[in-house]
Amino acid sequence: MDTNEHEFTIPFGSSGCSPPSSTTLTAKIASGTVAQIYAEVRKRRAITQFICKQLHTSLNSQVLVLNRLWQAVNICTARRAFALVYAGHAQIVESDEANNFLTHDFESWRDLSANAPDHEVVTTISFKIRIPRVIVLLVFDRLPKKEVKFTRHNVFERDKNTCQYCGELFDRNELNLDHVVPRDQGGTTTWENVVCSCIACNTRKGNRLPREAHMSLIRKPKRPKWRPFVQITFSAPQHDLWKHFVDLAYWNVELSD
Repeated sequence: MDTNEHEFTIPFGSSGCSPPSSTTLTAKIASGTVAQIYAEVRKRRAITQFICKQLHTSLNSQVLVLNRLWQAVNICTARRAFALVYAGHAQIVESDEANNFLTHDFESWRDLSANAPDHEVVTTISFKIRIPRVIVLLVFDRLPKKEVKFTRHNVFERDKNTCQYCGELFDRNELNLDHVVPRDQGGTTTWENVVCSCIACNTRKGNRLPREAHMSLIRKPKRPKWRPFVQITFSAPQHDLWKHFVDLAYWNVELSD
């Protein structure tokens, strides 16, 4: 009799619970083999891992943070943004087709997310909610206070991608950083002693003082005044809303000797 029905007997060990000596389970295998069942399990496991990875990626996407005066002051993860909005410390900002800005608390944003595209939302057990791009804090109205980080990128920004010896403008891959006073002569790696230099001028100057190489700086290097952001290119479409508030981005890794 071919019913594709099989009996499996699973013995119980002594666990102190006094179960019956064995329990009979009947599994009806509609089609395929045990190997196919394992293949299906592996497939579902892979799908679950993919979903978890996508969720992790979405919750770690960047969100622009505005202070109470609508000035850009920080960037946080979507996970942190959701926490701030849910706690009532911030609201989510969106713009309509006429570029009017609207704010939402957690509940109104959740309701608005019902028809959002799947790639823009995270899904919970009971609802889905769209990843925010900008939030505004409800109480914080200050700008952070700190010095400009001394980085290669920031030196290029200060010197406007211009060689400080010949005055020519270059692409960044054609520029070096030069110590005006060479390090082996006591020169330090600081704002006041490091400048942009083209490869030709850098080679000509070598390990000498500018006057020793019969060269001069077009301007004296100095520490720039701090701004919270610097100009960046917005290539990711999900950050288009940022353009209304900032055309700037964080200054990067600090340089050192």
